[in-house]
Amino acid sequence: MDNKNYTVNTIAVHGGARKDDVFGAINEPIYMTSNYRIPTDGSPVDWAGINSNIYCRNRNPNQMVLQDKLCALTGAEEAVVLASGVAALSGVFIPFLSSGDHVIVSEVCYSAVNLLFRKYLPQKYNIEVTLLDITDTEAVRAAMRPNTKLIHVEMPGNPTTGLADLDEIVKIAHEGGALVSCDATFAGPICIFPLKHGVDLEIHSMTKYINGHGDSLGGCVLGRHELINEIKEFAMVNIGGILSPFNAWMISRGLCTLPLRMKQHSEVAMKVAEYLEQNPATRFIWYPGLKSHPQHDRALKYMSNGQYSAMISFDLHGTDEQKMKFLDNLHLITHAVSLGDIESLIVYNDKNGDKMPHYPKIFQSGFFRFSVGLESAEDIIADIQQAIDAAGIR
Repeated sequence: MDNKNYTVNTIAVHGGARKDDVFGAINEPIYMTSNYRIPTDGSPVDWAGINSNIYCRNRNPNQMVLQDKLCALTGAEEAVVLASGVAALSGVFIPFLSSGDHVIVSEVCYSAVNLLFRKYLPQKYNIEVTLLDITDTEAVRAAMRPNTKLIHVEMPGNPTTGLADLDEIVKIAHEGGALVSCDATFAGPICIFPLKHGVDLEIHSMTKYINGHGDSLGGCVLGRHELINEIKEFAMVNIGGILSPFNAWMISRGLCTLPLRMKQHSEVAMKVAEYLEQNPATRFIWYPGLKSHPQHDRALKYMSNGQYSAMISFDLHGTDEQKMKFLDNLHLITHAVSLGDIESLIVYNDKNGDKMPHYPKIFQSGFFRFSVGLESAEDIIADIQQAIDAAGIR
């Protein structure tokens, strides 16, 4: 399909390779097989496995369809899908970093990334790590070294929703001979397009917005052929982080409605954020779509079509006991980890000032990370307000 002539809604449904089975099924079948017949007619066989169907750990048709659809949606040359978002992150960091290399990482990042760069990569592989405030472009510039090989960005940051100046970071990295990886899970591949800003590797936990229904794990990396093929050989073939055919099929199905879901997510989140901003019980709120967000100008620049995703970071006045009572009294919103599901999810991030010195100070005494779902804004707001009242927060 020639994607140039279609909008993102159509590409999400029809983009990528659509494969037909012998019965003419419109929907892609699930190819539940571990082995494939190897040709004996002299056809070339890629024994490395990433370009031929030999063994399911190497690749499978459902994986290929999902990868093609992701490329069609984002404009990436190539994609790899893996068993989880963490598998995708590890698939980026380990192949492209060697002993003695230096990496710059946002301290505001997913917990598994934080642990990788605070513990495993420095201790086991002698990787030098600088953790900093990635929204501070000059801090990134000052941290560059001759041996810097990678700058890793989250856009928006998990869990604060902070926004980096992606264009400037790409310029700094490439001038120093380093790669840039960007985890855009908080926005999904609809609200932001990192590859269009020169990022080398775009990462998503497909468990979140891409799948969208809270029922399948998966991760992906998007980028140039030579980089992605290296990740495939390492993370899929030799580490075994392959995405199962069933999960690939489930996520492909979820991806078809991604543009529609992100539009609703964003519209509802904006209404909820505006309500929280004017509520006297609110201690602070960060949402990229609000003018009060410290990097709202970057949201206008990098987040597309006025869609700012649906991740809100906020806190309420009151004691820790009152905040727990607030969570206990929510009826529509579920107290749970993860994000990007059709239902609203909220989790409390405890005090972290000692562990995360570069976190914005307003976050260091604890806050809520709120993933706004597809429910109506009016119902979500009513649920928050009754829980605030029940907790006695003023």
